[in-house]
Amino acid sequence: MSEVAHLGPGGPRRHQPLLRTLVGEVLRRRRIEQRRTLADVARAARVSLPYLSEVERGRKEASSEVLAAVCAALGLDLADFLTDVRLRLVTQVAPAHRHQSPVARRPGDALLLAA
Repeated sequence: MSEVAHLGPGGPRRHQPLLRTLVGEVLRRRRIEQRRTLADVARAARVSLPYLSEVERGRKEASSEVLAAVCAALGLDLADFLTDVRLRLVTQVAPAHRHQSPVARRPGDALLLAA
């Protein structure tokens, strides 16, 4: 289970998974799916093994440069990786706690994903 942040001033608090935890979970799952060792991926990404281990365990927040290097080492497109993290976030947030804002979509509207 992911660590959570408690959001919301006063009133009811929402539980939101920590992004660093989700990032680590997705990286570890992808690495294991490829049957690669932590040492192998760390070496290919040119990051230290202890640091990559901390990132996978959600203890450290990786910079965009480190994430790009690890994704490249795993043969993943960074956009696909971030989409995977987003999907994990969406599935872990209880539907009752999701912010539901009525948004009318129009042709030409863009969706912005941020990590």
